[in-house]
Amino acid sequence: MRTRSSTRSRTRTSLYGLLLGLLALCAGLLPAGPATAADNGTWGVFPTPAAGAAMTDRAYFFHQGAAGTTLTDSVTVLNSSDRELTFQVFATDAVNTPAGGAFALLPVETKPKDVGAWIALDPEAAGTVTVPAKGRKDIPFTVKVPADATPGDHVGGIVALGTAVEGVQQDGKVQVGVKRSVGARLYFRVPGPVTPGLSVEDVRVSRSAPLLPWVKDARATVRYALVNRGNLVVEPKVAISAQGLFGRRVLDRPGRELKLTLLPGQRIELTEPWPDAPQSDWVTVRITAGAAAHPDLVSRSETDFVAVPWPAVGLLLVLAGAGVTVWVLRRRRRAESEQEESVLDLAGRR
Repeated sequence: MRTRSSTRSRTRTSLYGLLLGLLALCAGLLPAGPATAADNGTWGVFPTPAAGAAMTDRAYFFHQGAAGTTLTDSVTVLNSSDRELTFQVFATDAVNTPAGGAFALLPVETKPKDVGAWIALDPEAAGTVTVPAKGRKDIPFTVKVPADATPGDHVGGIVALGTAVEGVQQDGKVQVGVKRSVGARLYFRVPGPVTPGLSVEDVRVSRSAPLLPWVKDARATVRYALVNRGNLVVEPKVAISAQGLFGRRVLDRPGRELKLTLLPGQRIELTEPWPDAPQSDWVTVRITAGAAAHPDLVSRSETDFVAVPWPAVGLLLVLAGAGVTVWVLRRRRRAESEQEESVLDLAGRR
């Protein structure tokens, strides 16, 4: 069946495809812990198994090579469906999503500038690749490390973007749909001076309190940024603590793994809910970040906030103001009454 679509329709379809593609990559590529092959249930992308092996023992690509060297490998696109599928296969760079820090690969419309630009797929994958039902396609590729490549970790991936537009719906006069994609991570390390780097920045607290204090818990949200200022991938561990007046500990959450991979040069924004925040106190909140693989890597940052039950304070001020007003009016009426009595007394004496 043929469908006609306007330029606006194609633009909307492309945008929806980009959005779902990023979501699929984030879902299919685990951020930390034991990695598994990237698969969305219909197709998968992973390092090509060794000759004679049905499955690969690699969940992602990891290579190391000095500046100026060239390496070769192969990626496999597996079609698990009952019909033939066509893909656009491309290499790109990895990023952390700014909010939450999930691992993602750049969409096909964005030109890679790092390891994604070093990868050249076999010429047969230059256009589209068709994989038969229940079949697979092995695509060789080379990684040519530039002569001026910087030491450290460079992270990207190889993506299979489905060419079919799925879930097409009518939105007024516009048709919208999505394209799904799955990608396999690729980690590449260039030997040389390497330095892990992690800093905690922009710690801040937002708070809400009930109208009547201590009837319900006050709630707060701690927000902070983690920045990887080194040239190695870091898996952060974060501890959160808070002290009230006189050093009283009001929050103590020991260091825990965030289950995310923070890439070199990336900055992410994270939040931590605090459901039982102080009702009234002067509080110092401290964030301490580190990494299990780098025991000496520690960064701390803190901020202060004053916990005041402002709704209750406002109500007290209103009541106090009303009380003062009533007192002033009574004083004025009493003075006027005394003045009238004084005038009548003088008139009676005359």
